Order: sequence, then C-alpha cells, then structure tokens
Amino acid sequence: MKRAVHSLSRCGAELLDRRAFLANAGTALGSIALTQLLANDRLLAQDGAHTPLRPVIDPAHPHAPRAPHFPAKAKNVIVIFCTGACSHLDTWDYKPELIARDGQPLPGNEKLISFQGENGNVTKSPYAFKPRGECGKMTSDLLPRLGAMADDICFLHSVTSKTNTHGPGENFMSTGNTLDGFPSMGAWTTYALGSENQDLPAFVAIADPRGVPQSGGNNWGPGFLPAVFQGTPFNAQEQIRYLETPASIAAKTDNATRDYLQWLNKHHREQFPGDSELAARIASYELAARMQTSVPEVADLSQESAHTLEMYGANDTENKIKAGFARNCILARRLVEKGVRFVQLFHGAYAMGEGVGNWDGHKTLKAQYDVHGPTLDQPAAALLADLKQRGLLEDTLVVWCTEFGRMPTFQKGASGRDHNPHGFTCWLAGAGVKAPFSYGATDDFGFKATENVATTYDFHATILHLLGLNHERLTFYHNGLERRLTDVHGHVIQDVLA
Repeated sequence: MKRAVHSLSRCGAELLDRRAFLANAGTALGSIALTQLLANDRLLAQDGAHTPLRPVIDPAHPHAPRAPHFPAKAKNVIVIFCTGACSHLDTWDYKPELIARDGQPLPGNEKLISFQGENGNVTKSPYAFKPRGECGKMTSDLLPRLGAMADDICFLHSVTSKTNTHGPGENFMSTGNTLDGFPSMGAWTTYALGSENQDLPAFVAIADPRGVPQSGGNNWGPGFLPAVFQGTPFNAQEQIRYLETPASIAAKTDNATRDYLQWLNKHHREQFPGDSELAARIASYELAARMQTSVPEVADLSQESAHTLEMYGANDTENKIKAGFARNCILARRLVEKGVRFVQLFHGAYAMGEGVGNWDGHKTLKAQYDVHGPTLDQPAAALLADLKQRGLLEDTLVVWCTEFGRMPTFQKGASGRDHNPHGFTCWLAGAGVKAPFSYGATDDFGFKATENVATTYDFHATILHLLGLNHERLTFYHNGLERRLTDVHGHVIQDVLA
C-alpha cells in the first residue's frame, strides 16, 4: 500500500512540475489564439452543415442583390405587425369551449395569476365565429374581410413567446431577442440578400398613422449589423424628413451640385481603397440623393386608380385612422412592386396607460377592438387581394404577427384579457406556403399551445427558409460569438411549406 501511494505521489509530482505546467499553459494559450485567428479568417475546419455563410458585401454597394443560400420561394416580405398583443381568441382561434364554459372558472387554473394579477372566469369572445372561404375556416366577425381570404392563408395556431411584456415581446418577435440592441428580421434579410432596387431603401418600416410601437426603432434597428441595414421609417402620410429640395434651389442647380459631389467622393474614395467605412458612408449619401426623386414617386398615391383607393378604404372620410392605414398598405404594395426587399407594416401605436392606440385589450376589450378591427380589416384584406391579382403574391411572403396572445379569461374586475405568451396565432400567405392550411393548436380554451408547439425562433427560421436562407448558417461574428436571428434555437416548420 505504501509503495502504491508513493508511486501516485511521484506521478502527481511529475504532472504538476512547474516547467511542464508553464510550457503546456503557453502552448495552450497560443493554440487558442491561433484558433481564434483562423476562425476570424474562416480558415478553421468546420462541420460543413454549420459553417457560417456570410454574404460578401461591397461597401460601395451594400444593397446590391445577393444570391440566397439555396433557391428561394419568396423574393420580398411584407410583415403586418399588430402591436399590443392582438387576441387570438377574438380573431383566428375558434374555441367552442369558451362558449360552453362562459362565466365558469378555468378548469385547473381557478386561482390563476397572470401579468396584471388575478384572473376571473372563462369568457367567450364578444364576436361570433363563422366559416369563411371555400375551406370553411372559422374566424370571427371582428375581421370578416380578412377571414374571407382564409383560402390564401396558412395559420399557425401554436406560436409561443418567451415574455409576457410588450416591449420585450415586440423585440422578441422582431429581432429574436427580448433585449434591445439586436438586429431585426428586416436587417438580417437585407444583410443577406440586399435589394432589387438601388434607388429605394432595402428595408422600409411603415409606422401606424397614430404613431410608433412601444419598442420603437428596435423593431427595425440594425443592432450589431452595419448601420446601413437598418430599416428606413416613413409612411404614406409623412415621407422621410429633410428629403425635399428647398424651393429656393432650382432642379438644374441641385442636379449639378449632386454630380459634382459624386465626382469628389469618387476621387476621395480612390485615395483610400481599403476604407470600407468611407465607402459605406458615401454609398449612404448617394442613396439619400437618389431617394429625393424615388421616394416621392413611390409614395405618390395619386397614380392609383379610384377603384384601388376605394378597395383599400383609402378615401374613408369618416374613419381617418383606417384611411391612413389603407394608404400605408398601398405604399407597402408599391414598395415591393419596385423591388424593395423587406417592408414592416405596423398596425397600432403605443399609448401609455390606456391601450386605445393598439391591441392591448386589458380593461375594455370590445370597445377597443371595435375601433381596431375595422381599421385593420379592409386595408389588410385589400392588400392580400391586390398582391394576388397582380401576381405579386407568387414572389412575396406576407406575414401577420403580434407579440403574444391573450388569456381565455377576463381579468378580475375588468372586461378584457391579460397577456398570454403560452399560445397564440400568427399567419403566413403567399410565396412558398400551403394555403388553405392550419398548423398546430392550443388547448380547448386557447390557453396553451398543445399540438405542434412552435417557438418564435421556429417562426423566424421558416421565414428565412422561404427567402432561401439557412437560419443556422446566416451569422454575424460579434463579441466572440457567431450571432444569428434564431440564436442557438429554431427549426424550419416543414409542414407549412408548399
């Protein structure tokens, strides 16, 4: 026994020899440094299925169109984001048990505490559900025109979120992260693919006529991606500020000045051929100059026919909010028609305390939704129909989403539903998706997703897949990590692909 212990101690002493320790430590640190350098230059051997596929971007032409990872079904995307957490139970997710158990406690959750406190009893929707389209999809009377488009829609009834708070929820749906400072869906898309139109922004964010969503510019920000890939915010009512040429400057003078400035910039850039930041800045200024003519042209809705304006409800003098949103929908169609890659169209604006500006139906759900439903329904349904009749829906993916859902109960002492991230509905229409189709399901009360549960990461992975992008390989190296829209999660929802 003593010999064994003695041998072990000698062995341990050899392993812990100071010179050997320092030598091994130095070699290890050098190996780590070499690995990092090789990884940065993409020279490190990797599993081909997970090797980053970063786009090759010319700083002087950052929005030049780039090839996808594989053949894409969709060339453009329009996202209709209903901010404030639109209730799936009062729009798309038909639950007969809510009618049968109306006024009774939620089975198994009689003392349920959610975001704003204690919940009351199960409460049926104030809006009747009816079969729509040839497929007979049950949707509510709140959005009858959109419901009538059910034959063209792929419903995802089992989406989940990681948060029950609006700001982080908007962030999560738009960027895949609850925190501020991460790139949005549109930024990732234009970083990967550029745009088909070099005279318009590659990514446009169209705010509601009433204002911006709660998380504001985070919804269309670039995060740690180059700033050139952020969304450009403007709408049909208010174009980009400071874009219009002052009346005191003649068009001939303005054009001559711009040509001379372009000549100066070209020669300046040639003196610093490796300065990508300089090239990108010049490219941004040149795009801004081109936008002086391209943006007013695309936003000029006087070119639209009276029939089109009427179809969208753009001339509704009694409902100015609807008319404003209708004009935004027409603008969205005109942008993708011109080759803009990604358009994020918001319905609902943040109104502190009341929730009347968006879909946050805590206190008086019916009174609020009676306002919001008509302002969304006709314009959004017309957008879908218009894209379809023009043949644009074959190449355009339309996404309808919200940050999370609502509870099957009313809040105690109120006539509205609390926040519910455990199961809600989003939908897709257009390029590459099955329609009519319904995927996943919540339980009998619409409380939790139970069938084919889908995360928001899965939702994002599927959108990127339809654009021809592998969500696991579309990355950006930042702070020592290969960052991506879906973080380290997400699977393409294969069942919804046509």
